Amino acid sequence: MLFVVLLLVLAALGLLVPALTTSNTIWAWSSVGASVLAALVLAWDWWRRRPGDPAADAQSVDQQAVADDQRVVVSATADTPPADEEPPEEDTDAADLLVVADLVDEVRVLDERPRYHLSSCSWLAGRPTLGLPVQEARQLQFTPCGVCMPDAALVRRSRSA
Repeated sequence: MLFVVLLLVLAALGLLVPALTTSNTIWAWSSVGASVLAALVLAWDWWRRRPGDPAADAQSVDQQAVADDQRVVVSATADTPPADEEPPEEDTDAADLLVVADLVDEVRVLDERPRYHLSSCSWLAGRPTLGLPVQEARQLQFTPCGVCMPDAALVRRSRSA
């Protein structure tokens, strides 16, 4: 879709050159028309992909399931922050941090988000994630999620093993 918009913008620029070099207004109006058409295509594409659209959400979930070759269904809870808000950071004590720093258990991270999560985190529902060892996530400056409390769960699991 972006390719079509780019072509329309280039056409508008191409039509603007004869409009400026000649005194014929048809070229100028054609350039304006191509620009308006590009804007309409962008608006239509945005409308089709808007965040609250159930069809777009279903399509992105299907694409994620195919890409990850797995799908985890987690029900949202009342204490889950809204989708556009970052979850709070888990408050981890120093003794637990020392244990977590040596673990290689997998946690889930989202691109351009500062938190790492357990795969069962309700805040992750429907979002494409990437698996990393918790040790690497910590080294990359990710912090634990306050909704699923990954540090507490991982330390508990480590101490019981």
